[in-house]
Amino acid sequence: MITGAAASTVLYNIRLRHPTLELPIIDYDLALLFQPMLILGISIGVTLNVLFSDWMITILLIIIFGATSAKAFFKGVETWKKETKSKQVIPLFPFPLSLVYLWCSNSVCFLGFHNSIVSVSFQEAASVQLDNSDNEIEAAEENAPPGGTTSQYQIKSESKKEKVSITENVYWKELGILVAVWLIILALQIGKIPVAVGVTSYVAVSLYKGRRKIASKGEARNNWPLHRLFFYSVTALTAGTVGGMLGLGGGFILGPLFLEMGIPPQVSSATAAFAMMFSASISAVEFYLLKRFPIPYALYFFVVATISAVVGQHVAGKLIRILGRASLIIFTLAFIIFASAILLGGVGIGRSIKQIERNEYMGFENICS
Repeated sequence: MITGAAASTVLYNIRLRHPTLELPIIDYDLALLFQPMLILGISIGVTLNVLFSDWMITILLIIIFGATSAKAFFKGVETWKKETKSKQVIPLFPFPLSLVYLWCSNSVCFLGFHNSIVSVSFQEAASVQLDNSDNEIEAAEENAPPGGTTSQYQIKSESKKEKVSITENVYWKELGILVAVWLIILALQIGKIPVAVGVTSYVAVSLYKGRRKIASKGEARNNWPLHRLFFYSVTALTAGTVGGMLGLGGGFILGPLFLEMGIPPQVSSATAAFAMMFSASISAVEFYLLKRFPIPYALYFFVVATISAVVGQHVAGKLIRILGRASLIIFTLAFIIFASAILLGGVGIGRSIKQIERNEYMGFENICS
């Protein structure tokens, strides 16, 4: 189910562009940093799933999901406040009545004409065509507010492509490394630890020395200290381990973590789904080899999750474009994680109560059985 949802989400996002930068919406370098240790953690988690009893997994699920949903919710509130502040209309200085001016601040553009102000989105502002003469343009520059710069007052805003071709939008080298790591770890179970650690260490060192950078952060600080890179690697391993134990892909931990790193919500969601596609698929293969789920049952949920993910992507994308609030992604993530904690936790508690009533064994299982 998780594999189908993640795969359909990736197919939907693979042509989309970054909301503010001329980059793909999927951050391949960020995925390359987290994916190898995430897959290694998945393998460990699948083994622990066989070893641990149901009540142990249920308690762990409730604790982790509760903490993650609370973290995501507070991050959503913080992002909502920033978006609200950026939408506040700032009065324009007087301009000649015959001119139309465009001023963009954060995620909102302002059109001033005939001494009035209209707040519009970037998409709407990009479609405005200004037919002023050269003399009027020069007059506008002369009447610009004190301290203002010409770059702050754009006479024409070029439209930004939201979608491009797949061949143009995919970083094939990084994608090839990710696929190779997936195949090697799946084929060489003994050699998966050095492969995962080696690839993650290579990417981490490249980030530390500045040979690579997390491009989706834009002009934000991209100097990564070693202790932070080590923390991210351990977090990816933990996310994979927990995801393998619970039958998930680890994206419920990576999504909030990417937000804490300063990655835009749209990019965080797309990149987490991209990494989760690899981790969830290898988790499904390992559970199949352990004969832990029936094929027809899994295929049914695969189809349902795939369709649901496509519909969800379309609806969420339209809402964000209409309302101009990417924080909706964060609130949705927090709600889904919290609901999962309640529902899955309730099912697990119910099963544990029945086991207690029947006096069944509730200790560690035999991993060789």
